Amino acid sequence: MVEAGENQNQSHSHCQKQILKSISLKRILILVLSLCLSTMSISQTNVIAHRGAWKNKSLPENSIASLKHAIELGCYGSEFDVHLSADSIPFVLHDHSIQGIHIEKASSKELAKIKLSNGESLPTLEAYLNAGKNQTKTRLVLEIKSSSVSKARSLNLARACVLLVEKTGVASITEYIAFDFDVCLKVKELNPKASVSYLNGDKTPAELEVAGLNGFDYHYSILKKNEDWLTEAQKRNLTTNAWTVNDGETMRWMIDRKIDYITTNEPEKLLELLK
Repeated sequence: MVEAGENQNQSHSHCQKQILKSISLKRILILVLSLCLSTMSISQTNVIAHRGAWKNKSLPENSIASLKHAIELGCYGSEFDVHLSADSIPFVLHDHSIQGIHIEKASSKELAKIKLSNGESLPTLEAYLNAGKNQTKTRLVLEIKSSSVSKARSLNLARACVLLVEKTGVASITEYIAFDFDVCLKVKELNPKASVSYLNGDKTPAELEVAGLNGFDYHYSILKKNEDWLTEAQKRNLTTNAWTVNDGETMRWMIDRKIDYITTNEPEKLLELLK
């Protein structure tokens, strides 16, 4: 009887040890999972190179070379700006004019003669899209610039961009942004599946959702004044992006709030911060 009791006690003790070991293992697994989730929350922010990755290599902004460098760095996206020539050919450039020539008032033949500082020709949108075509890791973030001539030309540019994106076969890696709300709506009308974000900063997440847009891409100062828009957008499954964030402190502020994208002139700095 004594021996039977001792065996029972030993068995009970063994069970307790197994339970404790199981609890300890669960605690370890929970801790590891928490650390993984914490890491995921930091790394979920993606890098978009503003006008390509140009600054550290002294490349021309919006050049094909700056696009290729953004791809080499592994940026999530490379942002670029598009205008419409006088004869309705889209060209890639940020400003309305270059070397004294106004894009919208010049012919494509005139614009084709312009050379950038690295010897490249001023890129047409078609050439730019083809340069980013044979890869899938870096998205082409196409900003449709508001016309300095008329609203009609802004909408015509939107149409030309959507058609050219389809023609070159890069729709699956292209996203659209614009300051003109009507342009954003036009892109969605032309391609309901397109990812379109609004830039101007004067629409709430609720308004963007009602309009059927995919998200916002606002200047960081607007998001600092309206911090709740970040969480509200996330609840509404809208994408969130801040431009143009170049200092580490603001980058960290955005990352801590789990913003989806940061557009920056310093992609190398941001990529290092996200490691």
